[in-house]
Amino acid sequence: MGPDELASTLAELHQESWGWALSCCRWDETMAEDVLQTAYVRVISGKARFKGRSTFRTWFFGVIRRVSQEHGRRRRTLESRSRPLDLVPELPARDRPEPVETLAAAETGRRLREALDRLPDRQREVLHLVFYEGLTVSEAAGVMGVSVGSARTHYARGKDRMREWLSEEALP
Repeated sequence: MGPDELASTLAELHQESWGWALSCCRWDETMAEDVLQTAYVRVISGKARFKGRSTFRTWFFGVIRRVSQEHGRRRRTLESRSRPLDLVPELPARDRPEPVETLAAAETGRRLREALDRLPDRQREVLHLVFYEGLTVSEAAGVMGVSVGSARTHYARGKDRMREWLSEEALP
């Protein structure tokens, strides 16, 4: 793939890549920016090479996942060396819904994201890839570096857990 085609393909995938980076970074925008930037640098510099064993999209999502894992390990190491601050971040103004209709949708989205964040990493990853990024379970398995059977198991267990948690929340 030539430089122009690579740049075009990465540009087409940017929105989906950003969503996947956010998910991999547990919705930490600063970390997701760093992760996505590092993934772009690795691809453009040739440190990460596409060999055509899957779709480019699946391969690139795998690169983002690996970079996020490296950043997470690095961050946990640094955090273990320093005392964490107990601060509650305020939502940016653009995330605050104003109309009543949007408020209900935002509440549903918040509940779904909280339930998704409670899942073990692999269950969370496969559900995000399938529901938010539109990948098949087989493609998600490729991104995650697990067998299709394992991805299917994580997918089914994750859906069951989320269904259980969300139905418990709905009870009076």
